[in-house]
Amino acid sequence: MNNNTTPPQLPVISILGPTGSGKTALGIDLAQRWPIEIISVDSALVYKTMDIGTAKPTKEELACAPHHLIDICDPLEAYSAAQFAEDATRLISEIQARNKIPVLLGGTMLYAKALRDGLSALPTADPELRKAIEQRGEELGWAELHRQLITIDPQTANRLAPNDKQRIQRALEVFELTGSPMSSFFDQPSKSSMELLSIGLIPERKQLHQRLAQRFDTMLQQGFLKEVENLINRNDLNPSMTSQRCVGYRQAWSYLQKEIDFDTFREQAIAATRQLAKRQYTWLRSWNCFQSFDPLSQYQEAFTTIDSLLKIRHKSC
Repeated sequence: MNNNTTPPQLPVISILGPTGSGKTALGIDLAQRWPIEIISVDSALVYKTMDIGTAKPTKEELACAPHHLIDICDPLEAYSAAQFAEDATRLISEIQARNKIPVLLGGTMLYAKALRDGLSALPTADPELRKAIEQRGEELGWAELHRQLITIDPQTANRLAPNDKQRIQRALEVFELTGSPMSSFFDQPSKSSMELLSIGLIPERKQLHQRLAQRFDTMLQQGFLKEVENLINRNDLNPSMTSQRCVGYRQAWSYLQKEIDFDTFREQAIAATRQLAKRQYTWLRSWNCFQSFDPLSQYQEAFTTIDSLLKIRHKSC
C-alpha cells in the first residue's frame, strides 16, 4: 500500500436550519473539539455594522470558532448567491489546504443551493434596466407586473407571489436582457457544483416562534433601533436596498420614519421573522438532508452525529 496516497475528498458538511434554531451555538461547541473553520451561509451576516438585528456571532464567539463570510460587505453593496458560491468554493480549498475542516453553517438556502447544484448562466444585473422596471412597478403596481410575467414566463410567475417585488423584477430583467424566460436557463447545464453532506436543524414550529419573539425583544434591549438609526443617518441607504430588506430592518425603518407605531413595528418584525423561518422550513423539507434533528429537543443527538462525521474527516486530513 502506498502511504502517500491522498485520501479521496469527502463531501463538505453543511449544517442548515431556520433562523433562531441554534446553529451558531452548535458550531461553537463543535469547534471546541475539532479543527474546523466555519463558512457562514447567511445573506444578512455579510453586512458590516448590522450586528444586533442579524443575530451576528459576538467577537467572543468568533474568537472561539472562526467564521468566514461575515462582515465582508458595506450595507450599500449587494452580495449574490453566485458571489457566495465562488467565495465558498475558494475558502473550502484554502481551509482544507491548512488541514482544517470546512463546515458550512447557516440558513440562506439559496446560497447553499448555488454551491451544491451550481448556477445557470443567468445574465448579470443591469442597473439602468432594473431601475426602469422598478419605476414601472411603482407606477403600475407589482401585481400588474406579475400578470405581465405570467404571459412571458408562466413557470417562474407561478412560483412567485404577486407582491414579490425582488424576484418579479429579476425575472423581467432576465427576459428583457435575453429575450428568453428565466425558467429556460435552469434547463441549461450549470456551472460547477459541490457535494454537500447536509444536517438539517428543524425545531418544532411553535417552540421556534416563541423563541423568535423572545430573541427579538432581546435585540431591542441590546439597542437594535439605535443600530438602524445609525444606518439611516448615513444618508446613503434606503429601505429598498438589499441589506435594508433584511427582516426587522425594513420594519424598523418604517417605525423610525414614523410610518407605524412601536407595537405595530414589533408585531410586523416578529411576523416577518416567522415568515422567513417558514420559507426556510419549506426549503429544508425538499433538501434531502443526510439527517435532520429538532435542535431544541435533540441537541445531543445532533451534536453526536456531526461529531462522528467530523471524526471521519479529521482522520482524512
